[in-house]
Amino acid sequence: MTTLWQASQQLQTGDAQPEAFTESALNTARDAGKEGARVFITRYEAQAKQQAQEAGNRWQTQQPLSQIDGLPISIKDLFDVKGEATTAGSRLLCDAPAATADASVVDKLKQAGAAIVGKTNMTEFAFSGLGINPHYGTPANPWRRDEKRIPGGSSSGAAVAVADGMCLGAIGTDTGGSVRIPAALCGLTGFKPTASRINQAGTLPLSASLDSIGVIAHDVRSCWLLDGIIAETPLELVESDLRHAHFAVPQARVLDGLDEDVAKAWQSAVDCLEKAGARLVEIPLSELDELNTMNARGGITAYEAWQWHQRTAQAQPEAYDPQVLLRLQRGSYLNEQDAVELYQQREAWQQRVNKALAGFDALLMPTVPRIAPTIASLDDPQRYTEINALMLRNTSVINMLDGCAVSLPCHQSGNAPVGLSLASVHGDDARLISWSLAVETALNRRS
Repeated sequence: MTTLWQASQQLQTGDAQPEAFTESALNTARDAGKEGARVFITRYEAQAKQQAQEAGNRWQTQQPLSQIDGLPISIKDLFDVKGEATTAGSRLLCDAPAATADASVVDKLKQAGAAIVGKTNMTEFAFSGLGINPHYGTPANPWRRDEKRIPGGSSSGAAVAVADGMCLGAIGTDTGGSVRIPAALCGLTGFKPTASRINQAGTLPLSASLDSIGVIAHDVRSCWLLDGIIAETPLELVESDLRHAHFAVPQARVLDGLDEDVAKAWQSAVDCLEKAGARLVEIPLSELDELNTMNARGGITAYEAWQWHQRTAQAQPEAYDPQVLLRLQRGSYLNEQDAVELYQQREAWQQRVNKALAGFDALLMPTVPRIAPTIASLDDPQRYTEINALMLRNTSVINMLDGCAVSLPCHQSGNAPVGLSLASVHGDDARLISWSLAVETALNRRS
């Protein structure tokens, strides 16, 4: 399958026109029928075609608006589009006032000439790492689709759209792993940048302190390219030599309870990187275990989400996904003093973790500890809660750290998708994306 990066290169050399890529994406979504309807909540077929045609003319006169001018990109259903209600995967907001302006990231995509093909499905209000949505249906994971496994969330439709070829790249959000989890479970690459790098104006919030906007695509270069379009400042991507890499492998929390597929893919990735010359150092990083206590009552996410949802959740609780409502209601038990203490604890925790990671190029761990379970297996509320916590366990570390992270596919071809996470501290995005490219190259060279 052609990647966003490859498509962009073909446009620049004159070997392709954007209309072909966008038409292919739109046809794939249309031909998917009911499955395609579960991927997108809103589709912009006519607008995307027109944008691709206009971009084709610009490429012919060598005046493109950007490297992705005319290429098909999707956006998550919590970004404002002028003239439309922003529904965030919920039926509650279908009749909400229309947005008066585009979200900042949508505006940047339009300025770059991207052919926005639609708004993708998601967990209601982005409050789960599983991707299940009872209102619009849950898009099935492309891997063994007949088994109907979860896509991961909350950016569920975003990942499935990229994996199935309904777009070449997707914009999502990541509060506790919502870009990286679906990327890992669907065999894609997901990049959660340092939150402050991307303007979140016009984005419906979950937890303002932890929210970030990220991208999903097939590979590191594609993520880097798309991130550069929506970020305030693009990153420099350089080739890095793994023989100079110094990666930390934490022994607390993130390696517990790996299933057989993840454990096997993780060990294979570790062996591959060490063979390539990278130095992997096991460190205790016991600070990670403190997150269980900090989040025991719902943590910052539940507190901040409840502030936004309180009125609606009390007036129309039956309109919510019951699993989302349950998580939201945990925030009702936290008061302002609790919040002050949580923010103070987080700041002190960040300082200690940053100190422990000083001198390392990245933090290395499995993105999630399990492969995608079936959607049906999560009908039981208790199992839903347990698996959701597992899916969010490793990725949420980086949101609490206010850092940056990339999830790379690390499974062997034909096996269940598994993600390898490289992460780093606040503002270290350029180094991280460059090391991620080196790791991706090494993993792809495995026999």
